[in-house]
Amino acid sequence: MKRALTVVLLLLAALVVAPPGAAGASPLSWKLTPTGTDAQLRGLSVVSRHVAWASGARGTVLRTVDGGRTWAQVGPPDAATLELRDIEAFDARTAVAMSIGEGGDSRIYRTTDAGRSWTETFRNAEPTAFYDCLAFFDHRHGLAVSDPVNGRIRIQSTSDGGRSWTTVPEAGIPPALAGEFMFAASGQCVTTTGSRDAWIGTGGGATARVLHSADRGRHWTVSDTPLLSGPSAGVFAVAFRTPRQGIAIGGDFANPTGGEHNLALSSDGGRHWREPVNSPAGYRSGVTYHPFLPSVLIAVGPTGSDISLDGGRRWHQFDDGTFDTVDCGRDGACWASGAQGRVAKLQIG
Repeated sequence: MKRALTVVLLLLAALVVAPPGAAGASPLSWKLTPTGTDAQLRGLSVVSRHVAWASGARGTVLRTVDGGRTWAQVGPPDAATLELRDIEAFDARTAVAMSIGEGGDSRIYRTTDAGRSWTETFRNAEPTAFYDCLAFFDHRHGLAVSDPVNGRIRIQSTSDGGRSWTTVPEAGIPPALAGEFMFAASGQCVTTTGSRDAWIGTGGGATARVLHSADRGRHWTVSDTPLLSGPSAGVFAVAFRTPRQGIAIGGDFANPTGGEHNLALSSDGGRHWREPVNSPAGYRSGVTYHPFLPSVLIAVGPTGSDISLDGGRRWHQFDDGTFDTVDCGRDGACWASGAQGRVAKLQIG
């Protein structure tokens, strides 16, 4: 705890003196770690400053227990042709990974022995389903989300840590818009806070929307956001610090430098959304709140990384490298991952 408090104080000091100008002037930076792969890593789950898991193309799953000095490739042996776009880790030994794709390419795997062996716990049998992301409320309860099937988002629920999955009845899910879907860009199209609240971000349709459930996914309400929406635009990631305070981020991945209508904030659990004073100067696919600093958020995308010190109202770019997703562990360690096997830790100075 003493070390964690010291890290927080140093981060606060660095952020207070950081000039709002060019990325190179910031005291914050990403320190790349050698992963030994060139696979694109869109899935990331940080346990601590020592332990992190990443997943991505060609069935890749990476695991480090020494703060990124070394990474072990521990992916499921039968997943070499799959895109493992999301991973959720509970500790150094237990993780749940999800592959995307139509029909049987959407699968969920679980390991309890640090990736030495995996059990396939779900394989999609619906030809028109396409699973995009998953999230857990705790070590037992979680959700996996698919693009709409028969006019409604398809959702799977688990209450045993991902060992088994049950389809959520569609009666509690609002109808989808024409063309609406989720983006499997960062593993963050669904998020949870606390023991019961979950949110899903969408795009593709006439409006980019956010769905909210207060009962672990059984029933959902939906609201419009001001984000761009279309075949390549919408909400790519959602994050909530509390059941009321949250963020939806995205834009248009076909226009990666476009900074208009790519972010919105909510202070009432996702019922209403407003655009902030400024936003990142480009499409962003991943976002997270810092676990210790309630007003600090970090966003990443192909054209850079940004930080907000005031709950998302103002943003400052501190890096111009490419990343797809970002996550922070319970001890305050923040990591990012993306193209060409890039995984990095946030550092000061």
